[in-house]
Amino acid sequence: MKSVKNYLQWLYFQYMIVTCGIDFEHWEQMVIHIFVITIFTMLAYTTYVFIPIHLHLAYQFFVQFLIK
Repeated sequence: MKSVKNYLQWLYFQYMIVTCGIDFEHWEQMVIHIFVITIFTMLAYTTYVFIPIHLHLAYQFFVQFLIK
């Protein structure tokens, strides 16, 4: 369990380094966190909605050639 906690702390530290979040004030860090969470939420939603539809259409497209 301690290893998992250390790994999560390391990931958070890496995130703060990559986003330069260590240099910002607390309110600026919160804005960056909200922005990053919003981007990842929109990415997850878009993936959930559109990937199955595109896979289904691609499957139908290739099955159409196999039947002919």
